[in-house]
Amino acid sequence: MIRYTHLDSPLGPLRIVSDGKAIAAIGFPGQKHDLAAQPHWLRDDDAPELLTACRQLAEYFASQRRDFDLPLAPKGSPFQQSVWRALLKVGYGRTSTYGALARTLQRPAAARAVGSAVGRNPIAIVVPCHRIIGTDGSLTGYAGGLDRKTQLLALEGALLA
Repeated sequence: MIRYTHLDSPLGPLRIVSDGKAIAAIGFPGQKHDLAAQPHWLRDDDAPELLTACRQLAEYFASQRRDFDLPLAPKGSPFQQSVWRALLKVGYGRTSTYGALARTLQRPAAARAVGSAVGRNPIAIVVPCHRIIGTDGSLTGYAGGLDRKTQLLALEGALLA
């Protein structure tokens, strides 16, 4: 049974989705590639994994948490899964580039494919796709919008001068 809840965040409402055991998606309703609530989903503001995700996200926004400890179950291709695992290694307050991520995956010519997988990351913030920037230091696309990406990087102290 798919369960979900909403969290009011400083960046707007977040929808948090669970497969009943692990977090399957976190996103801003209406964002690009939004995993919109479906009629068969159950709104459950008391599911333990959703409560834990809400608590940890609130701590993150209050600058009291740098790392998340949540069971994750994003749905995607094996390549997307590998990119999302690599994103988890980009630490709080740090940034990386699509090219560097491609090299980490030992696929140096796959920067565009990596960019596409980053853009389809279903678990915003926790799987930190906002930490990926252009090679020239520019803030490139973010499914939740560049304003939110800017705010997330500022919260983490990762904005370049």
